[in-house]
Amino acid sequence: MQTVTLKPRMEIMISVEAENISPDRFAGRTEKEIQSLEVWMGNRRTTIGELFSVKVEGEGGSAAADTEIIMEGDFSRVKRIGEGMTAGSIMIKGNVDMHLGAKMSGGKITVAGNADSWAGREMKGGEIIIEGDAGYYLGSGYRGETCGMRGGKITVLGNALDFVGEHMCGGEIVVKGNAGLLPGLSNNGGKIIIGGSTSRPGSEMAKGTIIINGAVDEMMPVYRQEGTEVVDGVTYRKYTGDVVVNGKGLLYVK
Repeated sequence: MQTVTLKPRMEIMISVEAENISPDRFAGRTEKEIQSLEVWMGNRRTTIGELFSVKVEGEGGSAAADTEIIMEGDFSRVKRIGEGMTAGSIMIKGNVDMHLGAKMSGGKITVAGNADSWAGREMKGGEIIIEGDAGYYLGSGYRGETCGMRGGKITVLGNALDFVGEHMCGGEIVVKGNAGLLPGLSNNGGKIIIGGSTSRPGSEMAKGTIIINGAVDEMMPVYRQEGTEVVDGVTYRKYTGDVVVNGKGLLYVK
């Protein structure tokens, strides 16, 4: 296993596009080669080595599955970490900016802090764990996309903002805390579990399942109540819809 440790050399004030921070891009590379990989700071082309210190330890690492990236510090202005990754792991010991793990198909990302909007965007597989809070559009599709998250699992131990799983087509999202407005908007598959409260879940949902263990501040008048059902030992009120779009989605409210 090869371990690559990154630390910011400075306080990063301008947004950085860093899709090259990925086990797939780091696998089999030396410290010097990793340092030379390109990133963008604002409209300026730069390198990983200019912005971050790089330390490579361990043997192997010729494949993404044998590569671990540890990121220590504040990455709250660094976007697209782990984009498209297929294997390996990333551990971020701090906060991170938007598009974490976008389009990833394998591997694991853990954030010991908060993640900004569009974490897990159009994710196909693998796992993301956010130990703090998540921003808007968790596991969703980007502007114009008809399918967001397709597979894999996202777990948020804190809260998430609006539009969790918008246009979700597969996979699973678990938010242990509260979620904002309209989780499961326009869904066509997948599963969303919310441990706390939310509002207006499942609007325009065609397929998929949403389970809510807290309060629902406002129900959209587009669901048909089907009595109660026991799921994993818990009794929920069961709804089906969105009837306006002839949806077959399942909404369970405790």
